[in-house]
Amino acid sequence: MDFLERLKSLWPDNAKPADFYNKIDMSASGFSRVWKDSAIPTADYLIKIQEVTGCDLNWLLTGKGSPYIDNGQAVEVRTHSDGTATDTLGNPVSLDEFVFIPRYDVYAAAGHGYPAEDDKPLFCMAFRRYWIENYVTRHPEKLSVIAVKGDSMEGVLNHGDNILVNHENTDLRDGLYVIRIDNDLFVKQIQKLPGKLLVKSANPSYEPFEIDLTADHQNVAIIGRVEWYGRAVN
Repeated sequence: MDFLERLKSLWPDNAKPADFYNKIDMSASGFSRVWKDSAIPTADYLIKIQEVTGCDLNWLLTGKGSPYIDNGQAVEVRTHSDGTATDTLGNPVSLDEFVFIPRYDVYAAAGHGYPAEDDKPLFCMAFRRYWIENYVTRHPEKLSVIAVKGDSMEGVLNHGDNILVNHENTDLRDGLYVIRIDNDLFVKQIQKLPGKLLVKSANPSYEPFEIDLTADHQNVAIIGRVEWYGRAVN
């Protein structure tokens, strides 16, 4: 694969140029040189790509090695009566290398609102501590994993995806957030405007809408920023 093919492989299938340059805060004209002419972005954008995807920059630039180093992902660890732990291949594992994030039986609707009724964790998902602490937050207790329901973010987040939500990151900037409107949870693309939030979907069948932040008795809350997603391949 060349650079552009490797870059595309880090995003969901059929991602459009806007999905890339919006995520790395690059201009459309600047990214067009990457997309059309296979130009290599400058160092600051390469670092942004690494922050967004967790990729190994050496692999991205040269194709050598593995696409990811210490990328957050679910793993299975088996503990034994003697206090040791091994992976599924029997290799010794240090539990200190991982943080265990609760996966809640809650859905954030990529579509119409889904009620937030249950707050009991089903189980925990293990993520590499290095990746969490260096790329997400130094406070893993502020993280949770929930699922996506619906098709309004199709192509970015699909129905059934697991998403890692950073509840510490509620200072709004453009990006993917879980928000609560009344008692319904949504996962949407958020753009901050003066006194307002523009709430957008990836699926053009769903119209964008605005939330007036200055209105009295506005029952809206920012639950957290989406930092990662996991998807089963069908």
